[in-house]
Amino acid sequence: MSREDFSDTLRILVATDCHLGYMEKDEIRRYDSFKAFEEICSIAEDKQVDFLLLGGDLFHENKPSRTTLVKAIEILRRHCLNDKPVQFQVVSDQTVNFQNAFGHVNYEDPHFNIGLPVFSIHGNHDDPAGVDNLSAIDILSACNLVNYFGKMNLGGSGVGQISLYPILMRKGSTTVALYGLGNIRDERLNRMFQTPHAVQWMRPEVEEGCDVSDWFNILVLHQNRVKSNPKNAISEHFLPRFLDFIVWGHEHECLIDPQEVSGMGFHITQPGSSVATSLIDGESKPKHVLLLEIKGNQYRPTKIPLTSVRPFEYTEIVLKDEDDIDPNDQNSILEHLDKVVRDLIEKASKKAVNRSDIKLPLVRIKVDYSGFMTINPQRFGQKYVGKVANPQDILIFSKASKKRSEGNIDDSERLRPEELNQQNIEALVAESNLKMEILPVNDLDVALQNFVNKDDKLAFYSCVQYNLQETRGKLAKDSDAQKFEEDDLILKVGECLEERLKDRPTRPSGSSQFLSTGLTSENLTKRSSGIANASFSDDEDTTQISGSVPATRGRRGSSTGTSRGRAKAPTRGRGRGKASSAMKQTTLDGSLGLRQSQRSASASFKSTSTIVEDDVDSPSSEEAEPEDLNKVDSSSEEDENARGKGRKRQATTKRGRGRGTGTSKRGRKNESSSSLHRLLSSKEEDEDEDDEDIEKKLNRSQPRVTRNYGALRR
Repeated sequence: MSREDFSDTLRILVATDCHLGYMEKDEIRRYDSFKAFEEICSIAEDKQVDFLLLGGDLFHENKPSRTTLVKAIEILRRHCLNDKPVQFQVVSDQTVNFQNAFGHVNYEDPHFNIGLPVFSIHGNHDDPAGVDNLSAIDILSACNLVNYFGKMNLGGSGVGQISLYPILMRKGSTTVALYGLGNIRDERLNRMFQTPHAVQWMRPEVEEGCDVSDWFNILVLHQNRVKSNPKNAISEHFLPRFLDFIVWGHEHECLIDPQEVSGMGFHITQPGSSVATSLIDGESKPKHVLLLEIKGNQYRPTKIPLTSVRPFEYTEIVLKDEDDIDPNDQNSILEHLDKVVRDLIEKASKKAVNRSDIKLPLVRIKVDYSGFMTINPQRFGQKYVGKVANPQDILIFSKASKKRSEGNIDDSERLRPEELNQQNIEALVAESNLKMEILPVNDLDVALQNFVNKDDKLAFYSCVQYNLQETRGKLAKDSDAQKFEEDDLILKVGECLEERLKDRPTRPSGSSQFLSTGLTSENLTKRSSGIANASFSDDEDTTQISGSVPATRGRRGSSTGTSRGRAKAPTRGRGRGKASSAMKQTTLDGSLGLRQSQRSASASFKSTSTIVEDDVDSPSSEEAEPEDLNKVDSSSEEDENARGKGRKRQATTKRGRGRGTGTSKRGRKNESSSSLHRLLSSKEEDEDEDDEDIEKKLNRSQPRVTRNYGALRR
């Protein structure tokens, strides 16, 4: 190229989706993204380009780590800060183009020597967020290393309104208008393009000796291009026809050669990513960057391969199409897959350009296992540790979807939602190659059906408790259970699962109950609702009525009507105020009304109970009772008087000392409650362990109630 042609030709190196910081915690692949970006900057220096143009997703995360930021700044500082002169100038209003505190292109700052300007938009991975709407690229912009443009302020009403102002560049006789559009949610941008005047394109003004048609118009955007869902992608036909060249980011498949869009008049290049972030077929193609040379209204593209990218080999296998595989022989499947992996590793080594620095390749095999059994991908990949970069996910299993002809589907059937079935979990377990150690797949299916169809919020809880109890029972039967090592115990649990499935009686498909835990979902729901509502307040002290002693609460709650009537009469209490006593009693009665279902249990326990006098004076018994229920004295003689009067379930509301029979009722209440508490504690030993855990948690959550009166008189 002659000196005159060089002075009129704007040379741009185009790259997209560098994803700096991808897999930074992986010991093998942590530096892949930085090595590729370092090579891109080195190519820009070697080719003596005017500037480097990035199409979004410079960083892999919205908040990159400090390591990633430091390495990115080091690479940019190493290649961008030098004494080389910049041969082009920006002639547009820079305060509009660059929305930062400085408002000008970085190489015009007198305090910096910028030899390689970098222009970048943001992508969906490093998009601006937060109160100040900042992204990680704003950090590089504040460091004067990157010219950040294409940042939009979605103003207006409805879907919003954006205005695209180009960066106008001039080099000799060549003029370029560079438009940038950072990533916007695809559904919203799709609607904006279809809304009149929502997207406004600003054209350069007509100047003397330079018409509008003399500008070479470039657009850089970062959006979905694959039309899997028309509303979730941007069509090329949404873009204006005056554009000449489009750099399309976000799509990782390398389609570097410019393609003309029929009827639109512009060309599109899709450089793809410089590092493989998804092990799919599109990313297995060789990675390139594009050298774009513009002179006047003409351009010349030159694709440059990246040699520092880790090799990636991808293939797909349909097991039923292979002749040397026996569906009933897993070893034949393993042998065939081993042969395929070895061939891919050898193929990757032959493609290596630099023999002195051969990287471990990425290998991915997509296996269609329809009609065959699966194998564990992690176990399969262990033999390739040190041979491939991704031994844990070499294999991915899938089943061929059953496609139905469109002509046989009517409108009603097309709109009908897909029915749920119990094979979803089983298919998920099979495709993910999971091994169930404790929970059978069938039980999970039943729990899922109960959760979705019957709105049973405790379906999975009951399933887990049922299987845990069954596993514990199996392990407890073994006489050497105490001698198990940790590894042996894991194997024993797996064996127990197989034994339980064999010993378990066949359950009909509609069966949906796991009753061995001793708690049905309805009972648990009632308990939880009773606990949530049955509480009363004593100034700042609050005591919740828990489900651990339902029988004692049931005895007091049985005379709810009587206590309500007495609560209205003025009583002289010894608590913390006369005004609060009536409110406490009303709240207590209302909450105890939820416990009337326990009265039958209280009555049955009463016939066999033994009254123990010492329980009245025990600290645990005193602290467990609320203040307004324990303010009278107890004696065995007065208890006999209370029995003679037949007031066995009467709720006490009188709190004064000089009230005659008020004290006799007191003794009766405390003795009966303590005896029932003993019976309940003995009963709880026979209950399931899961019930005990729930009740202990509920008891533990009860705050203690302080009392202002002295100790109880015997």
